Amino acid sequence: MTESTAISRATQPEVSTLQWLALVLTPAMGPTRGHRVIHHFGGIEQVFRASLTELEAAGLPAASAQSIALGKSFSHAEEEFMKARDVNADLISFEDRRYPARLKEIYDPPLVLYVRGNAELLSEPGLGVVGTRHPTPYGMGMAERLSNDLASRGLVIISGMARGVDTHAHRGALNGKGKTIAIWGTGIDVPYPRDNRRIAEAIVAAGGTLVSEFPVGTFAAPQNFPIRNRIISGLSLGVLVVEAGEYSGTRITARCALEQGRDIFAVPGNVTNRNSWGPNTLIKQGAKLTATWEDVWEELPGDVKLQLEANWRVESPEPAEASLFADSQLSPHEKRIYALLKPDEAVQLDQIIERLEGELSSSEIFSALFELELAAKVKQLPGKNYVKTF
Repeated sequence: MTESTAISRATQPEVSTLQWLALVLTPAMGPTRGHRVIHHFGGIEQVFRASLTELEAAGLPAASAQSIALGKSFSHAEEEFMKARDVNADLISFEDRRYPARLKEIYDPPLVLYVRGNAELLSEPGLGVVGTRHPTPYGMGMAERLSNDLASRGLVIISGMARGVDTHAHRGALNGKGKTIAIWGTGIDVPYPRDNRRIAEAIVAAGGTLVSEFPVGTFAAPQNFPIRNRIISGLSLGVLVVEAGEYSGTRITARCALEQGRDIFAVPGNVTNRNSWGPNTLIKQGAKLTATWEDVWEELPGDVKLQLEANWRVESPEPAEASLFADSQLSPHEKRIYALLKPDEAVQLDQIIERLEGELSSSEIFSALFELELAAKVKQLPGKNYVKTF
């Protein structure tokens, strides 16, 4: 199919999107080379009007130049456009008004974003929350608590929906009745990990957004996840690192954030835990030590704080706040047990019973633990071990 045939089938707004999408699908054409060739020719339309000789003279590899000149890229773009439509994904090209301005500031912004959900959310003030796929109970609790507190105050929580810290960040934002954006390293129709499919749907249902730069159907290739990390930091005002080991992929996101001029926040951790290496090292290097939502809030630009706080006055003068120590709604038995538990160290059921011997019966303890679990204040781990979740 030639370029003219493809254009004849598309509306005018779709023509531009097809051109950008065609560039994405051109062999050996990444974001950096794509932006360079557009700059060389003076616009996306001029790229697709150029002859094979002109394209090769611009420094494009032979395969790239031939794919564009012979209309192959356009043919692939038209097919991809329909695939995206079939999975209810919107395509936002670099020149689309909805393309987030903050993302345009980075070195190699994606040429096209595949989006499900609220596209306008991409331009709202947000914080990236990242960390290990294998967090401690403390890391899980801090990711959820901080995301809950910040999302409930209007800050968009941005993460990668991976297992571990990412998942708990999204969950905290949803629990705080706030908005969250998940940046995928797969196609927009391929939730990864699969068991996060329900969270993905919950994000969209709550007015949040799913984003990918990869074509429909792209599987979970390991190299794609470091690539997508630059989008997490690029969309964000700053990045919060909760837990990350010495060789964690979270380091890539932190490095991207530094290169992009974003603020770095880090939750301090137990120095004997290997997951604390990342945030503790970042703090030594100048990252903002973060224990509560206020630590992030005071670093936000003044105009952003005014914008968000204005919405508080309109919608809710007292945003909901999760807390590691919030127990005002608990019964006396629940308060007693809750006081024994820790967010970063599991306590075995037999130890709880032994410590409360003479104060509470075993049946009262079982009942109180059950109520605490229902209230999502306590989580039961394998072996009848219990930890605080907030």
